[in-house]
Amino acid sequence: MKISLRWVLICSVVMLSGVSAPYAQTASTGSGQAYPAKPVRIISPYSAGGLGDILPRALGASLHEQMGQPFVIENRPGASQMIGAQVAAKSAPDGYTLFFGSVTSLAINVSAQKNLPYDPLRDFAPVSLCFSTPLYLVVNPVVPARSVKELIALMKARPGKLTFASGGPGSSNHLAGELFKYLTGGDIVHVPYKGAGPAMIDVVGGHVDMMFEGAAINYAKDGKVRALAVSSARRSPVAPELPTMEEAGVPGYESTIWFGMLAPAATPAPIVNRLSQEMVKALAQPALRERLSTVNLIGTTPEVFSAHIRAEIPKWRKVIEGAKIRFD
Repeated sequence: MKISLRWVLICSVVMLSGVSAPYAQTASTGSGQAYPAKPVRIISPYSAGGLGDILPRALGASLHEQMGQPFVIENRPGASQMIGAQVAAKSAPDGYTLFFGSVTSLAINVSAQKNLPYDPLRDFAPVSLCFSTPLYLVVNPVVPARSVKELIALMKARPGKLTFASGGPGSSNHLAGELFKYLTGGDIVHVPYKGAGPAMIDVVGGHVDMMFEGAAINYAKDGKVRALAVSSARRSPVAPELPTMEEAGVPGYESTIWFGMLAPAATPAPIVNRLSQEMVKALAQPALRERLSTVNLIGTTPEVFSAHIRAEIPKWRKVIEGAKIRFD
């Protein structure tokens, strides 16, 4: 049977148009399946209970609804978030492992850790900057200080006696406390934990005197701790009655925390872009904003998040070197 050249060309055009159209519209895995074709794990370098656990779970639930596959949180706390970051960085770049990074793992650790087992710029593909929040300075109710000025006076009257908790050496809580010491000349003892959640529990329990923590405002509203100030340059709409640290008597004080989602480096661009678009969509949903009303929901392109990380690394290096903060 003879087949004309014209017929071959027609068949080829039909086959190509039928195959290429879906792939032009949908991110796919290496096997050609539409992404995501199975559950996606999100590695959080935080222990259960803190913002670093609550936020990715809430976002993951929204992504599940939008994309049809579960986004499962895997907590890998410890070593100032280095354990979780290293596991994520070494995972397969196929879109099925994501990392919930923060100012600590992506910016502070570069200057705080001597032998960082990953490179925030080389080992990850930024997806979206997702959340930001100020930190709240809170004290256990038994601490006889009802203002930042009273707390500073107490620190100076009892040098080396008061304690502050953190999620670990080099964490945002730690840096916030060290900056407080540096700018006030006070002497307080750092008590590190394997995560902000356990640290906050011990502040509530009275085992540690104070802490700078984003989720602390919820405990303050329940009367479990006393909030004295907010760490941002402006007052928080969540607690407008609280002064900023500068208003409370600590000139030049500002410290905030941010979180974002990343994939291992070399993850295909179509998958990274699809994830970014879905996260921007999820973070704009009124239901999620209402559920996470104590933090700022952002949502950016990969390019914007990448630029943000690059700008934050030298910023925190300057703070660490200027305050002569030690992490040993």
